[in-house]
Amino acid sequence: MSSRPFGSDAEEKFALSRRHFVHGLAAGGALFGLGLWPKPVWALKSHGQKTVLAGTEFDLSIGETPLNFTGATRTGITVNGSVPAPLLRWREGDTVNLRVSNKLPADSIHGHQTSIHWHGILLPANMDGVPGLSFDGINRGETYPYRFDVIQNGTYWYHSHSGFQEQAGVYGAIVIDPLEPEPFTYDRDYVVLLSDWTDLDPTDLFARLKKASDYDNFAKLTVGDWINDVKEQGLAATLRHRKAWGEMRMTPTDLSDVNGNTYTYLLNGTTALGNWTGIFQSGEKVRLRFINGSAMTYFDVRIPGLKMTVVAADGQYVRPVSVDEFRIATSETFDVIVEPTGQDAFTIFAQDMGRTGYVSGTLAVREGLRAPVPAVDPKPILTMDDMGHGGMGGGGHDMSSMSGGSMENSSMEGMDHSGHDMSAMAGGAMAGMDHGAGGMQQHPASESNNPLVDMQTMAPTAKLDDPGIGLRDNGRRVLTYADLKSTFPDPDGREPGRTIELHLTGHMERFAWSFDGIKFSSAEPLVLKYGERMRIVLVNDTMMTHPIHLHGVWSDLEDADGNFQVRKHVIDMPPGSRRSFRVRADALGRWAFHCHLLYHMEAGMFREVRIEE
Repeated sequence: MSSRPFGSDAEEKFALSRRHFVHGLAAGGALFGLGLWPKPVWALKSHGQKTVLAGTEFDLSIGETPLNFTGATRTGITVNGSVPAPLLRWREGDTVNLRVSNKLPADSIHGHQTSIHWHGILLPANMDGVPGLSFDGINRGETYPYRFDVIQNGTYWYHSHSGFQEQAGVYGAIVIDPLEPEPFTYDRDYVVLLSDWTDLDPTDLFARLKKASDYDNFAKLTVGDWINDVKEQGLAATLRHRKAWGEMRMTPTDLSDVNGNTYTYLLNGTTALGNWTGIFQSGEKVRLRFINGSAMTYFDVRIPGLKMTVVAADGQYVRPVSVDEFRIATSETFDVIVEPTGQDAFTIFAQDMGRTGYVSGTLAVREGLRAPVPAVDPKPILTMDDMGHGGMGGGGHDMSSMSGGSMENSSMEGMDHSGHDMSAMAGGAMAGMDHGAGGMQQHPASESNNPLVDMQTMAPTAKLDDPGIGLRDNGRRVLTYADLKSTFPDPDGREPGRTIELHLTGHMERFAWSFDGIKFSSAEPLVLKYGERMRIVLVNDTMMTHPIHLHGVWSDLEDADGNFQVRKHVIDMPPGSRRSFRVRADALGRWAFHCHLLYHMEAGMFREVRIEE
């Protein structure tokens, strides 16, 4: 694979041709498209769709299969022989039985155990599929019977929760047909499953991240950049700026840990040259179910020439909002409706957040057509404002407080962080604190002098109306979290009885990630009382964006005033952000709570949540 970043258009086309000349999946993977489906039906077979399993009885076999996306054959992990795994079509109100068999060979580099987690699906804890919690995993040669009632509808997905198997190919889409009519209509229905593939053994990739977390950052500042900055800002300001970034152990171009210099991006299991195509007739309404099934990639998605009406987020209906573009975090889903007309083909374009690559597909009136593919946008440059340190570059703040977690917070000393019950602070040091630009964020004592914490945000804000780094003022209408509003009121109705505050923490050079500076192996479980309504506040003290997923229950995001806004199963946390969501603890058992960037989770940003009587 190419180890250099894209440069000019000619270089980009050359690199793309070299890295993505395989037009499809050599192992017989599925091209996802639901095709002609004006109304929910129960039997499915459509053009371009190889593997759809619908009904209530399913047999899924996890094994190894040779795959070729880049010109080099590698061993991937597949479900029923395909990547992505078969699309599963369920019906709200049914009980599904899924027999998952471990067919991994004895010499598999991916381990002897496997699992399936049904992402965003409400079910009993022993059906959730996270080894080590309420489930022991599926050993080689064994079959595990998953059985649960389907009590929701919408677009979801499933993936392995064992080691790095998700990166190696164990992921697939779930579509659940509703009992009641949907609040919108459409003529065709397609899944658009985005993912990232690497020819590296994922274990080796993780080891590389631990040794050199900036390996994929080819766009570091140069001597020329230094000279230009001195000319524009002066020597003193430039020195302060470089010192600040140095103490945070990162550069302002470090947007993602793994990017297109390592990854090949896929759309429904095929590369850009494979040109997955969804057929339409002019004037039809087409529903596109976008799923980010990647291990580490944020995608910015648009269809040049078409408006997209967002109608659902994470499987839940939202008030329709028309946009040109949206950012989809790892593990999120967005349903949009488009009405293609006026030309025969439109490009579905998904570029990575770091602007190092893209994948594309086509909506067309027939197979074989393509529309122009836009150039990848310029690489974004991070600022201190992005990090929640507005004004830091101009001096006046001691940047050493961000290095090593040395910012002491005496008001939080001695606090019991085992349960992280912050409700006692409601009338204390944090009461009435302004966490906007004029206030200073307080931090857990466990972050202080902590070798796993290399910085702390000083003035985090919700950033709900911020489209995100690289998307601001780009001339397109970009979706924000503030645009997402559920079509229903707060399903619980109660005010939270207590608040838990957790900080997302990390150390860039060591590639160590955690909550409150405590990695999973050293952390006590968070204990919730069955039936309680509570608030979880997340503060991102790191320089990276994290999609946070709590298993078993919904995460009801609050607006800037603390009111219920939108129901989700993933809460995206940009750098320097502080966001809150409500939880109804209505599912007994042991549940996972983690960053959905796979290597961040494996490096420690994971907690156990226990819901007990």
